[in-house]
Amino acid sequence: MAEVQLSALKKRFGSVEVIPSLDLSIPDRSFTVLVGPSGCGKSTLLRMIAGLEDATAGAIRIGGEDVTDIDPAKRGLAMVFQSYALYPHMTVAQNIGFALKLAGRPRREINERVREAASVLQLEPLLDRKPKALSGGQRQRVAIGRAIVREPKVFLFDEPLSNLDAALRGQMRVELAELHDRLKATMIYVTHDQVEAMTMADQIVVMKDGEIQQVGAPLKLYNDPSNLFVAAFIGSPKMNLISGELAERAGGTTIGVRPEHLEIAENDPLFTGTVVHAEHLGADTIAYINDARAGRIIVRLDGATLLETGQSISLSPKPGMLKVFDGEGRNTEHLSHV
Repeated sequence: MAEVQLSALKKRFGSVEVIPSLDLSIPDRSFTVLVGPSGCGKSTLLRMIAGLEDATAGAIRIGGEDVTDIDPAKRGLAMVFQSYALYPHMTVAQNIGFALKLAGRPRREINERVREAASVLQLEPLLDRKPKALSGGQRQRVAIGRAIVREPKVFLFDEPLSNLDAALRGQMRVELAELHDRLKATMIYVTHDQVEAMTMADQIVVMKDGEIQQVGAPLKLYNDPSNLFVAAFIGSPKMNLISGELAERAGGTTIGVRPEHLEIAENDPLFTGTVVHAEHLGADTIAYINDARAGRIIVRLDGATLLETGQSISLSPKPGMLKVFDGEGRNTEHLSHV
């Protein structure tokens, strides 16, 4: 069992409180993603779990064992960093098996575990190459292989895809999700990219200023954000958030609706405006609308919808898709279920 339990965890750097107090349960075998803007405390939290940062207060338990004050090497974890940190003079096989060699494991065991990791990561044809002969994606797979051979209780990933180009990031997202399915391991992954979070996680933890804003499955956070921060952070294009007269009529301080939850309306539209710009992307048409009362509205429509700049358009939310937020930024529908 490799459940990770954080209880009343706090972190200070001098007089600066980075994580005020945090409680979080990361289920065994889950793929949990910590997501939030730069400076929200997600990497600090990951490093505390790893033992690379000391906790100011609170407890960290892995598989039921309190590891708060245990040496990082004895926590049963393996961490993959943003930088690949491969030894340039070693082959792929030597890089993957280096930690086992340092631990004094028998050569036969090292070779066997290296081959197993290489098979999982499709690195078998590359085992004799040096890092300089590899692509960025291949180097990242080698770094992951180095973690796999240690057979850890928990894998920790600190923004491992941020150095890759967009196409490689998309490919590696799929490969990491498949890897999780094969290994059935507990994985904790840090990113500022909400697309990575939505596509890989079975549990997302949204953070802001060292505090957890919401925890849940990707679609739960997408369809039922607990507050304005989560509503704005999760989703691309972002949720439309409107205050003023329209929000007051709906019984809130702010109302929100996602671009794909709007449709062209013939009667009694909520928004009426002018197309400022339209992006025809094939499967989708994304249009930016200026509404006199609501301001800028983004709508995602079927790709067959052709819109031109200056065209007038009327829109309404699909039934049940309008979100209402109170004066403290809380989703009133979410509160009614608490």
